[in-house]
Amino acid sequence: MIPTVAVPALSSYHWLGIPIAMAGAVLLALGTLFQHRAVEDQPAARGRAAGSMGGGRLQALLGKPVWLGGTAMIGAAILLQLTSLRFSPLIVVQPIGAVALVVTTVATALTTRRSPGRRALTSVALCVAGVGAFVAVAAVSAEDVEISDRHLITILVVLGVVLAALAVAYGRWRRRWGAIVYTAAAGILFGFVAALAKTVIARLFQGDFEWLSLTCLAGLVIAALSGTFLVQTGHTRGSSELVVAGLTVIDPLVAVTIGITILGEADSAPPLAFIAFLLAGATAIAGVILLATVKKVPTTRAA
Repeated sequence: MIPTVAVPALSSYHWLGIPIAMAGAVLLALGTLFQHRAVEDQPAARGRAAGSMGGGRLQALLGKPVWLGGTAMIGAAILLQLTSLRFSPLIVVQPIGAVALVVTTVATALTTRRSPGRRALTSVALCVAGVGAFVAVAAVSAEDVEISDRHLITILVVLGVVLAALAVAYGRWRRRWGAIVYTAAAGILFGFVAALAKTVIARLFQGDFEWLSLTCLAGLVIAALSGTFLVQTGHTRGSSELVVAGLTVIDPLVAVTIGITILGEADSAPPLAFIAFLLAGATAIAGVILLATVKKVPTTRAA
């Protein structure tokens, strides 16, 4: 087992992960917006019957340049996110994805020529304020650690339990799920994707990439594919702002929880930092819940 060695988050080149993560968040927002537009334009996506992503609908989306372009942007965003994880601790860069919520809200307002409304703006402000405060505290108190076998095994076991629970819940209650449930489930899985990506990248640069790291890579792929399916279904049930809000808040909350409780990236943080983490997280979640209550208006494309 590799001994855990902590390195202050903002020492040396570690700060580079922050602007890289911000660039990835912008691409994530635009890609999600394009995907949502393509799904919304599907005739079969309208109405209550559009509760899932069937094979025929997916095949139709693969023929839409807008959806493919959005997918390419999301792919680029993932690469940037992985790069940021190479430089900075998970609990510093993952919450920066909240920038995507701002970009999505502004872009939607411009393309539809509709004001987001006071409630939507308030919810976005809560999300960004909560996540921004979290990143600010994490940036000065987090530390990068070497990844041991214990870290990998613990994350894989927890992921297995989560996947099993989501599979059972999906099989029994998917017809009752709304956009926020699909998005929350996807956010949970993408939080594990980020955590597993961090561990795999760290092990690679530690020169300790073996079968256990490969198992983590397999778990990452399974979680990513499952999360992508849930996101696409979420697009058929709610607004793009809600989908992005859920992903950019729930995803980092899960990843940060893993970073703190399993990886130990905040072991040197003072007690006040943990109080700040809880308050900031609660603020961000309140923003997502408020956004879920915003009534979706018909889209009018800008000429």
